[in-house]
Amino acid sequence: MNPNKAKILHAASNLFLQGGTAALSVRAIANSAGVSTIGIYSHFEGKQGILDALYIEGFEYVIEAMDVAELGLSPREAVLKATSNYLDFSQTHEAHYRLIFGESDAGYSPSVQAKSVGVKAFAGLTAVAGEMLGETASQTSKQACSLQLWALIHGSVSLRNHAVAELVNMENWQSSVLQAVTILIDGLAKDN
Repeated sequence: MNPNKAKILHAASNLFLQGGTAALSVRAIANSAGVSTIGIYSHFEGKQGILDALYIEGFEYVIEAMDVAELGLSPREAVLKATSNYLDFSQTHEAHYRLIFGESDAGYSPSVQAKSVGVKAFAGLTAVAGEMLGETASQTSKQACSLQLWALIHGSVSLRNHAVAELVNMENWQSSVLQAVTILIDGLAKDN
């Protein structure tokens, strides 16, 4: 990636964490990245292009987290490894995570290209979950399993990022999430 593009996206990511999409004016991003506003427009065609780039990057991180097929793990271990990767992503790339899962404003709507990357990410989770259910499971069953997994994992991350985290001990939250996912996948595997 072009170094200026990378600086712009890094600056936009940091600004998003500080103040959401409201903090992402072209001028603020340019100042933070040390580039001209013209540079922003030439690389991204403005704020919408930057948000799309962050959105796409975010779902590419999710796709990467789900890419456990070549590790030689059992289907159960693959789901747990993908879950662990996803939890790591949610912390390492918190701004991306928050953007792709709804902390944007009414002024931003992901492009068709950006949405297609999100669909690909869900397909990756469905593939991992599908292996656990076995070859005879229907695509509908695999997608239902994937939705249950994603809801559990995403809900856990959202709670960690929410003010409720101040009310409970979140020190071992990843272990707790992995334990809950284990219970869920063992139950789903038993049902199939």
